[in-house]
Amino acid sequence: MSTHCLILPASHLDIQKTLESLAQQLCIDFHPDNAPIPDGVIVVSEHSGALSVARSGNKDKPILVDFVGGKAGHRRKFGGGKGQDIAKAVGLNKGATPSVLDATGGLGRDGFVLATLGCNVTLLERSPIVAALLEDGLRRGLADNEISDIAKRMSLMKHNAIDWMTSTDQRYDVVYLDPMFPHREKSALVKKEMRLFQDLLGEDLDADQLLQPALVIARYRVVVKRPKLAPDLNGQVPTYRLEGKSCRYDIYALKAFGSE
Repeated sequence: MSTHCLILPASHLDIQKTLESLAQQLCIDFHPDNAPIPDGVIVVSEHSGALSVARSGNKDKPILVDFVGGKAGHRRKFGGGKGQDIAKAVGLNKGATPSVLDATGGLGRDGFVLATLGCNVTLLERSPIVAALLEDGLRRGLADNEISDIAKRMSLMKHNAIDWMTSTDQRYDVVYLDPMFPHREKSALVKKEMRLFQDLLGEDLDADQLLQPALVIARYRVVVKRPKLAPDLNGQVPTYRLEGKSCRYDIYALKAFGSE
């Protein structure tokens, strides 16, 4: 995580409690919200009643988790249901509704899609700040009548995925991996969010180490989301792939759904 990080007080009680916990955990003091902030600093604060992260000195929208509206809400209503590649990748097109461990939880976007389609999804996230964003998004989702039933199918664990998967006895039908991959295209707007994430998380240098423990705790398959031209995770060729416009899903099939 970048050492240049500031935490601002919040007006919402739940968010204030989260910020206090983060400040203690990360050994960061609260920054007076009326004091000047240098450009380029990562700021954790409240934005429109939600926990958010932004870089000071630019006009990009703060990063927050919104399962109710925005892109998540649009995809929930118009995203294509079980015809989506991610749904096919985890086996929903085969009549299964698997339990899913999303071991690289991030902002929970893919996990929310799978929960929308009926899966019980457990998310792992090792970054304290990203986990706090996700936890805040789940809090607001549970309070929303329209998506509360979906949010109830999602749970969060704040752990390093490699360490947790290596030590657990828990099994999941599907383990889903979407490790951060370096994005160097300077012109793409979406990469601004990725660059901020890389500052928060650092380079995902241990991503290859995710695959083997995932294969151990998955009952039926491991699904790895990758950029189209990215190398196979850990150099291991998948059983088959689903190719999309901007990414692909590598499926490591262990056995057929429904078999013992």
